Amino acid sequence: MRLQGKTILITAAGQGIGRASALACAKEGATVIATDRDAGLLSGLDMETHPLDVTDVAAIVALRDRLPPLDGLFNCAGFVANGTILDVTERDWDFSFDLNVKSMFHTCRTFIPGMLERATKTGTASVLNMASMASSIKGFPNRTAYGATKAAVIGLTKAIAADFVKTGLRCNALCPGTVDTPSLRGRIAAATDPVQAEKDFISRQPMGRLATTDDITPMVVFLLSDESRFVSGQACLVDGGVTI
Repeated sequence: MRLQGKTILITAAGQGIGRASALACAKEGATVIATDRDAGLLSGLDMETHPLDVTDVAAIVALRDRLPPLDGLFNCAGFVANGTILDVTERDWDFSFDLNVKSMFHTCRTFIPGMLERATKTGTASVLNMASMASSIKGFPNRTAYGATKAAVIGLTKAIAADFVKTGLRCNALCPGTVDTPSLRGRIAAATDPVQAEKDFISRQPMGRLATTDDITPMVVFLLSDESRFVSGQACLVDGGVTI
């Protein structure tokens, strides 16, 4: 039970990587608090659940006040805007930064004081931020807003890690490759040619397939566990070899 005794909050836990991570962490003994903007998506999870819009600062603070200090925080919520710099609307640009970066800033700032408290007692606490291989690591076509926000997430992650490295609080970024999730399926379905769109997503993965959420969750568990106690400030790739 690699997460026994730990209390871990996961955002966007209703589906995809967030839900799979909530289940994986619970299986490893964690007390998981699963949140999602759509409370209906949290049904069926055998753990504590709360509706949470991570762009609502007051809601984040209100939830913190109902919970014990956290040992782990996984900021999983995000949005993928499509288009080059000539295509992305200002609305999509602003929403991408609000959800992918600003909400993470507020969530970290709200929960980190309690996590520092826990780190003092246990020697370690872990923040994990959802980034992407599409970021400062590698550029991808039609991902201007998304890549910019995920690059910002990596920068935020490194800043938090540097500020608190002597306290036992660690902060890392998870950078997945192309993962078969409801979000990806939605983007494929919205394409002009969905069959070709799926082939294109697969073709950019050297391993010749999309990642499953089960390919990603072992890294999530590792980075939230004490096994990674000497790892901080890292952009951790699980990308099927895209960035070799």
